[in-house]
Amino acid sequence: MAPLDGSLISALGVGFLLGLRHALDADHVAAVSTFVSGHRGLYGPCVLGTFWGVGHTAALLSVALAMTLLRVRIPPELDIALEALASIMVILLAANVLRRAGGGLQIHRHDHGHGGRSHGHLHLHVGSTASHAHLHAFDGGARPLLVGALHGLAGSAALMLVVVATMPSMLAALVYVIVFGLGSTVGMVMVSGVVGIPFLVGRASERVRLALQIAIGIGSLGVGVAMLRSLGWS
Repeated sequence: MAPLDGSLISALGVGFLLGLRHALDADHVAAVSTFVSGHRGLYGPCVLGTFWGVGHTAALLSVALAMTLLRVRIPPELDIALEALASIMVILLAANVLRRAGGGLQIHRHDHGHGGRSHGHLHLHVGSTASHAHLHAFDGGARPLLVGALHGLAGSAALMLVVVATMPSMLAALVYVIVFGLGSTVGMVMVSGVVGIPFLVGRASERVRLALQIAIGIGSLGVGVAMLRSLGWS
């Protein structure tokens, strides 16, 4: 039993590391970045990353239970549909970030006089509307939780087939999924914190925050479109 136990421990360690790597997938980073862009500081982004990871792990575990206990098999058509839905979700989240960033830009016309003559000038202002400096855990966690669950469902069938086939028992497969999910959660918390750092550093500058939001929105939009194209959508 010792060699088996040792190999299982090694497999779980690899699963944790793969979970960390899984959090760095472009669609995951893009989705979570859209949430982080609305917050300043590090606490809020890390909480959002945790919710994403919990949703992602719960979805993976649900699929694993269905496949190991109920012998359910996810048809390829459903798997592709879920991946397409996840791609569309990334696009919608990116569009929402760009909409929010656009709301911070205000064009005003200023009229003033020189030498008895009136002049009008258009000026672009960066809005100074209050940003969420803190996050109430259960108020802001629903969306990243659901998005994480959707990303967990998308593409989970192939992963679960590999896990179930290589693990020595059903229980070992379920433990592997939990450890993998823990790794992805830790990885996403780290990613969220890193993405949130520029917003913390630039907290005194509304222009910096706005530029970061626009960059995240455009980047996430590109990721979502690329995902759809990889599925054969054009």
